[in-house]
Amino acid sequence: MADPLVSIIMRSFNEGWALRGTLPALQAQDYPNWELIVIDSGSTDGSQELLRAARPAHLVQITPAEYNPSRVMNHGLRLARSGFGIFLNADATPVDAHWLRPLVTALQDPRVAACFGRQIPRPDCAAVFASDYERCFGPRRESARWDHFFSMVSSGLRKDIWARRGFREDLQYAEDDEYTRWCRLQGHQVAYVPESIAMHSHNYTPDQSWKRSFGDARAIGQAWQGSPGGFNWPKTVLLGWLKDVLWDTRFCARQGRLRELPHATRIRWRQRTGKLAGFRHGWREAHGGAA
Repeated sequence: MADPLVSIIMRSFNEGWALRGTLPALQAQDYPNWELIVIDSGSTDGSQELLRAARPAHLVQITPAEYNPSRVMNHGLRLARSGFGIFLNADATPVDAHWLRPLVTALQDPRVAACFGRQIPRPDCAAVFASDYERCFGPRRESARWDHFFSMVSSGLRKDIWARRGFREDLQYAEDDEYTRWCRLQGHQVAYVPESIAMHSHNYTPDQSWKRSFGDARAIGQAWQGSPGGFNWPKTVLLGWLKDVLWDTRFCARQGRLRELPHATRIRWRQRTGKLAGFRHGWREAHGGAA
């Protein structure tokens, strides 16, 4: 049987440095039947010229102020001619020609609503963030034991399930977490596909780390249906920070990067305090009262 058409949906903003690797990697895939849909948030670094040269089926231009991840992904899926939407961030580069096919194969199972591939860090990634990639995507990934984990960076969705209820556009962060939790509540599966590998990482500053953690946790708080009591200073901040530092210590020791451990401890503290503040803020917005 011929490979079914799939729609690759890409979000882009001033990532020409990565597109020079990402776009050729797409052309090299051993799965040839795909269309490219790009939503670019007003890039000014030459990205638009690179994207036009790739001849996407759609190249949608929005301003940076218009960017909302849920709105962008919903729009991309509405444009898709395929029943399978494959998401790839512009700064996530497939490492080989076998990135796309495993994601499509996973989605062909009607029980699977969403899937996500493995991510590995770029060579310049700081140890604290490289540790997260091992924690979330490595062969002994801790995320397999979490109540839920998903990453939209390199992933796929079945459009027939998305059509029943898309991404919540009132969320600015963690929209993928909220959507895939909903999929699971509906009885669908969310599959991890480690055979599909993309290179992707960011070196956030301490302030950027706090802001990102605050935003993700705020969105979780807005959508949280359980008791807020599980988010508290002893558990979320202190114990969470100690657990993070223990993981980072082991990672840095194995990698010969112990000199980076002080930086990791500072980043983790900012992340943990941002997580608690963000959850409480989001809970108050959605439910009123103190969390």
